[in-house]
Amino acid sequence: MTTLLASLFLAVATTQYAPAPAEHEATAPQHDTAASQHEATAAPAPAEHGQQAAEPHGGAEAHGSAHGEAAGHGEGHSLSDVMLHHVSDGYVLEFPWVCDGGFKWDCEVDLQHVFGDSLVFGSLDMTPTKHLIMMWLASIVLLVVVLGSTKKRSLVPHGLYNFVEVLVQFVRVEIARNNIGQKYGDRYVPYLVSVFFFILFVNLFGLLPWAATATGNIAVTAALAGFTFLITQYAAIKAMGLGGWLKHLTGGVAVWLWPIMIPVEILGLFTKPFALTVRLFANMIAGHIVILSLIGLIFAIGSPFVALGSVPMALAIFGLELFVGFVQAYIFTMLSSLFIGQGIQHAEHAHHEEHGHEHGDNGSHVAGHSPSHG
Repeated sequence: MTTLLASLFLAVATTQYAPAPAEHEATAPQHDTAASQHEATAAPAPAEHGQQAAEPHGGAEAHGSAHGEAAGHGEGHSLSDVMLHHVSDGYVLEFPWVCDGGFKWDCEVDLQHVFGDSLVFGSLDMTPTKHLIMMWLASIVLLVVVLGSTKKRSLVPHGLYNFVEVLVQFVRVEIARNNIGQKYGDRYVPYLVSVFFFILFVNLFGLLPWAATATGNIAVTAALAGFTFLITQYAAIKAMGLGGWLKHLTGGVAVWLWPIMIPVEILGLFTKPFALTVRLFANMIAGHIVILSLIGLIFAIGSPFVALGSVPMALAIFGLELFVGFVQAYIFTMLSSLFIGQGIQHAEHAHHEEHGHEHGDNGSHVAGHSPSHG
């Protein structure tokens, strides 16, 4: 629903703000006709008069080129460009500071100029981007909050320490143990707690003014999903063994069906991290596009009265984004634990099957006598 609203507002705003070059093209022939008449009347004039007459014509050409540059500048700063600039990654950081001789709200720092070519290795450019800086800042805030809260530990938790402990216990009990199991759940709690708090702080940090949401970058969500994928396969191999993991790829079907089943099982391994990647990326970027679209309607329609409706709606979506930041951190962590638990459960199921085959005679003997007792 949020993505649908984002597409709707983006389409309306872009259509309203689209430039109209038809007027400029319509006036261009008149300008050319006037220029040709001017050249025709200026031809029999003396040299001095011709030079004086050429100056206004040159000024008209300069004005035309200036108008073209202005038009191009306007197109470069259309509403859709501004929206994409705020949600996409780049090398420019914007913040309020003293620049160009005074205080401004839109001071900029180009990270490529700051780092130069020191982090460029051939075709590999390791220069930090805007989203990477935001992840660093969110991680620093996370460390300050967690380490600061643990310094005030007490028998009865209170304050910030109570908040952190509640979230950790929630991830441990309600997510890890419920989806992975009591036996193996605590083994993967450190990863699940880390990914939960990291996504939560990055999501909330992106709602601050002049900040950016790094989880709205598909490369970031793909990296997080990649970690879950590696840990999921590690858990499955550790529980089943490498031979059991390879046997699981056959799906337990006949040998002649392996050419069909094995590619399907391998594809199934990668659909889970793909779902994690797209889910987190789409949900985080959609909310910001909706907020920018609602604010942009004021400039697209060109009436300040639009703010009476668009600003309260944008504030409501902003409040919803606070809730979405927690929900998306929970969903990513919950699905990660669910995928890890599935790999371990396959191993447990295979173990029970082997154990059942070993005691198959006893099982059939008991099963055979049960109906007679009934």
